[in-house]
Amino acid sequence: MPSHITVVPDDPSWRDAAILLARRLQLDHADQRPAHGLVLILGASGLCLADAGSPREQPLQVDFIGGPMGYRQRQGFRRDDLLPRAVGIKAGVRPSILDATAGLGRDAFMLAGVGCPVTLHERHPVVHALLDDGLRRARSEPRLAETLARMQLLAVDSLAGGFSSAEADFDVIYLDPMFPERSKTALVKKPMRLFHALVGTDADADQLLGMALPMARKRVVVKRPLYAPPLAGLAPDLDYKGKAVRFDVYLAPRPSC
Repeated sequence: MPSHITVVPDDPSWRDAAILLARRLQLDHADQRPAHGLVLILGASGLCLADAGSPREQPLQVDFIGGPMGYRQRQGFRRDDLLPRAVGIKAGVRPSILDATAGLGRDAFMLAGVGCPVTLHERHPVVHALLDDGLRRARSEPRLAETLARMQLLAVDSLAGGFSSAEADFDVIYLDPMFPERSKTALVKKPMRLFHALVGTDADADQLLGMALPMARKRVVVKRPLYAPPLAGLAPDLDYKGKAVRFDVYLAPRPSC
């Protein structure tokens, strides 16, 4: 985890809570925003990540009530979208899913929204804190209660002991590792730039796929950009392609790679 992350309160009334959060995450704390580096800002509107050196840039916050995810939820998630099809959703079938790289929780929220029980693993403590905060705020919205009841977030590193024999009970293991850079000049949307700066690359993604393959009861699904090769160079049994991403599907039973 980057050492230059500082936890700050949005206003003085949040100072004690910000100190407690900094201690829990083992990060520095300051009463005022520093001039440079990443800052976690805690206040009445929740927790967000910002670049102290770019105060005009939009901060990164998990939001299931408003924004794009809230809009999609209000319009109704479709079971014939690529991801629901890739995990095997069809009439009368809602597989249990382990999202082993939960990140900001967007795909898990969609899958829970179409009826799947989803367990979320997130190993990065700051990302976990952002996601946990987003779920907490979402629980204040009654229309989201049914979807959120299907989501369970755990602070787990799936690679370092997160997979166990108990997890063979999941029908699907879903992996969404950080996308490899397409080029040095490739542009990333500003809030996601913060996410990339925080998390870095998932150098162990190939290993994670190898561990997931023998564990899933029905399939492993991997989200990849169209330009990227399959994880570990392992050709999928199926793939579902969109305009920018695809979902590689490995059907069980299958040995580890």
